[in-house]
Amino acid sequence: MNYLAHIFLARHSHDAMLGALLGDFVKMNGAADYPNHIAQEIILHRKIDTYTDQHPLIQQAKELFSPLRRRYAGIALDIFYDHVLAKHWHYYADVNLDQFIKDFYRALQMRQSFFTEHLTYAVPRMVQQDWLGSYADFDGVALAIERVSTRLSRNGHLLREAVLDLEQNYVELSEGFFDFFPQLQSFVLAQREVLSLDPS
Repeated sequence: MNYLAHIFLARHSHDAMLGALLGDFVKMNGAADYPNHIAQEIILHRKIDTYTDQHPLIQQAKELFSPLRRRYAGIALDIFYDHVLAKHWHYYADVNLDQFIKDFYRALQMRQSFFTEHLTYAVPRMVQQDWLGSYADFDGVALAIERVSTRLSRNGHLLREAVLDLEQNYVELSEGFFDFFPQLQSFVLAQREVLSLDPS
């Protein structure tokens, strides 16, 4: 799962959504530096990533990618699934997507004291370029993949070329998301009970 899905799954509070975002910017042992309600969301973020990576439906989806690019399929799928979630947002949420994103951006900028150095750099670009809203269009997926590819030490072109696999298998990969996401939501609810977190 990528930014939008993680934030959506933590939508019960703005602090929770911040923690969900921080999960991509803070190492697991760094969670202890945050208030408990934020730290628990960082931990849950990692549990979501592990659950997703190991899920049979995700393994099946990765098989649709070219063998040359399959090692980058997980990254491409994370971003693509944000696209499917954004495109079909009304099936999963009562609030309008644009309003949800605007409210999150506003709340995020009020919590800068919790930002890591990397997040301090990323948030102005996230807001200005509307990363979350851009996922609704497939062009936004390609752009996000391009951004991530520049951070790879090598073979960034293979990740960029994974867009071809997404295009060629668009329907099947979308259907895989529809099968997988309810299972992920159930997993998150169960984990919240274990961690004694508010439900999302």
